[in-house]
Amino acid sequence: MIRYPVHLAGVTISAMNAFRIGSGAGYAGDRIDPAQDLAERGALDVLVFECLAERTIALAQLRRSQDPQQGYDPLLKARMRAVLPSCVRQGVTIITNMGAAHPRAAGEAVLEVARELGLTRLRVAVVTGDDVLPWMQTHDVPLLDSTDTVRSLDGRLISANAYLGADALLPALQAGADVIVTGRVADPALFLAPLMHHFGWDAGDWTRMGQGIVVGHLLECSAQVSGGYIADPGFVDVPRLDEVGFPLAEVQADGRCVITKLDGTGGRVDRLTCTAQLLYEIEDPARYLQPDVVADFSGVHLTEVGPDRVAVEGARGQPRPEALKVTLGYREGFIGEGQISYAGPGARARGELALAVLTRRLQRLGLDALERRAELIGVNALHGSGLGADREPYEVRVRLAVRTATRAQAEQVGQEVETLYISGPAGGGGVMQSVREVIAVASALIPREAVQPACQILEL
Repeated sequence: MIRYPVHLAGVTISAMNAFRIGSGAGYAGDRIDPAQDLAERGALDVLVFECLAERTIALAQLRRSQDPQQGYDPLLKARMRAVLPSCVRQGVTIITNMGAAHPRAAGEAVLEVARELGLTRLRVAVVTGDDVLPWMQTHDVPLLDSTDTVRSLDGRLISANAYLGADALLPALQAGADVIVTGRVADPALFLAPLMHHFGWDAGDWTRMGQGIVVGHLLECSAQVSGGYIADPGFVDVPRLDEVGFPLAEVQADGRCVITKLDGTGGRVDRLTCTAQLLYEIEDPARYLQPDVVADFSGVHLTEVGPDRVAVEGARGQPRPEALKVTLGYREGFIGEGQISYAGPGARARGELALAVLTRRLQRLGLDALERRAELIGVNALHGSGLGADREPYEVRVRLAVRTATRAQAEQVGQEVETLYISGPAGGGGVMQSVREVIAVASALIPREAVQPACQILEL
């Protein structure tokens, strides 16, 4: 591997003395083989798996309610089987939020995998305290971006998880854990914590906190920063996207870093990919609210310093918010859906007739006043009727989805689509119908003192 020196602000920084953090996953269903590659030949200090989205914990809580031993990420064991041998052999610390709604069970599952692999020693830290459902059930606080309060969710609330910060992970790092399993932790904090621990950063050093957050933000979505987010053939070409390499950061003691990927992997890391990820899900680049700091990305500089190597500096920070954000998961009815395809001459006209028939059938069932989507995939499903008005496609797929109060009503929607086989336009086929419960999310704030993180060590 060629290591390029970085020239920033008149100072040459060697990559040889950098702290190396790799991104093993950017969401729950991410690929596993790029993480295994990082573990085996990334010369990492830390490998982070960030696998929680807004609804993930609520769905995990539902799984736990059905089976008390579940509630953690379904791919946890598969990921651990892929990376544990290399990480243990090379002394790489694994940090992950795959604990979801049940970090303790996830920690036990990691030990189970270690035994399967024949490992004789492993220290797993389980970080808890993010589950604040009891507090939310007894305190009526306003919902963010709403005129309602938590009380409006009475009887429907199934989860409430506070975004913990890097400080919740520090005891686990200080205990020398090989694997750290958490529930809801702010995504960049998973990367900030090991930087704070390794370099001894003070939690009140807002500049370093801000720089640590930008490192985490650039890495947290895995391949989004190494080409997946921008690939657009003919406009933005990304080589070998089928074997895209997940990113890693080489971080210095002052927080400056280089974002890169492993030699020989697909994808690309350059100023464009890093800019796209830097701005991803950022409402105000000058005030990115995190549990550890209000980060300021407005002064960030991205400099290409070699092939697939981008130097990052200039992030700052301000004192952390007084409260922590909480994601609330609650039941919001059901969605019944049905689809059917039409092909050949007149496919669009037959699809439109099918939608007209279904609209009248909903009226007969008393479901016409409910929220619904009725569309032709390939014509108007994404951008409405305007852009597809002049097209006469060879094939279309009818999709009807209705939000209902009960499962029985949702089942009726798919059944009506299926009746089009013989009671609808000619040539329909490939019917699919489904019913799914809707788990909606809302946000609120909770006082810091109401959240009590804890760390428990499990060992082989």
